[in-house]
Amino acid sequence: MHSSITPPSGEIVIRRAAARDAKRLTRLVRGSRAYEGQYASMVSDYRVGPDYIETHRVFVAVGTAGSAGRVLGFYSLVLVPPELDLLFVEDGLQGRGIGRLLVEHMKAEARAARLDRVRVVSHPPAEGFYRSVGAVPTGTVPANPPAVAWDRPELEIVIP
Repeated sequence: MHSSITPPSGEIVIRRAAARDAKRLTRLVRGSRAYEGQYASMVSDYRVGPDYIETHRVFVAVGTAGSAGRVLGFYSLVLVPPELDLLFVEDGLQGRGIGRLLVEHMKAEARAARLDRVRVVSHPPAEGFYRSVGAVPTGTVPANPPAVAWDRPELEIVIP
């Protein structure tokens, strides 16, 4: 399944991630400014491996115009239990509709897998984004030191 939008920078296509994308996706996660400061420890050793890509539904948003082939963002949908495990957009490209495009694609994938809802455990600064794409708060996931030293909002995206 491919989806396209035409942001100011050109067209974007969403495709299934392949094992060869693992290093790029790992760099995107580890380099995210959203995880600077107090949040750095959560992603400093994080790895999106080829095994993870093969096990879950991982999709990448790729530029096709001036940024042809460049990975602009990605998400991972875990089917059992249904959860949006990862969603990252490259630094400097937030606010251009890439995250929304990825969420819409994820909803279509979830629908195709006959899911009726998808759990999201949000990075605290990203909660507003998830609410803006229709996620509804369902609770709080308590801190789990040393991996995660802060409580995180738990939300749910209902799949129509």
